[in-house]
Amino acid sequence: MCDASDYAVRAVLGQRIEKHFHPIHYARKTINQAEANYTTTEKEMLAVVYAFKKFRSYLIMNKSIVYTDHSALKYLFAKKDAKARLLRWILLLQEFDFKVIDTRGAENYATDHPSCLENPYENNFDPKEINETFPLESLNKVAHKDPSTPWFADLANYYAGNFIIKGMTSQQKQKF
Repeated sequence: MCDASDYAVRAVLGQRIEKHFHPIHYARKTINQAEANYTTTEKEMLAVVYAFKKFRSYLIMNKSIVYTDHSALKYLFAKKDAKARLLRWILLLQEFDFKVIDTRGAENYATDHPSCLENPYENNFDPKEINETFPLESLNKVAHKDPSTPWFADLANYYAGNFIIKGMTSQQKQKF
């Protein structure tokens, strides 16, 4: 599965087992300034090229299917008079045995979800006050009503190696 947005390209390597998609690896690359000027088709093609470069060792001798939400990519591989950049990418992808299937965004959920995230390049953020008080300070304290109660490490050592702490009374040994 491949997807592109104005900020990043994403790819998911996965396999289908009994009609269910099982992801194996997720990959994401942010788009630089030059790639941000690409058209939508070029960005989607960049996502496919990125996926095949990233997962080359898994895909080189295997038949694979590319799921994308951009239907123009299906016809782009048969086109002979495309831009030089697209032709270079098509030549790069010719060593792989794959077919392109157009899917809706709802079916392409693994890669389409991050496209809803905010722009990482924007410096606009919502300044919020930091609350430095921890409401339950009692969580940081361990209080024992009975000082003869053994500590967790003592219990773990006893069960792991039958070690008993020196100086324990017979009542403390019975609690173990």
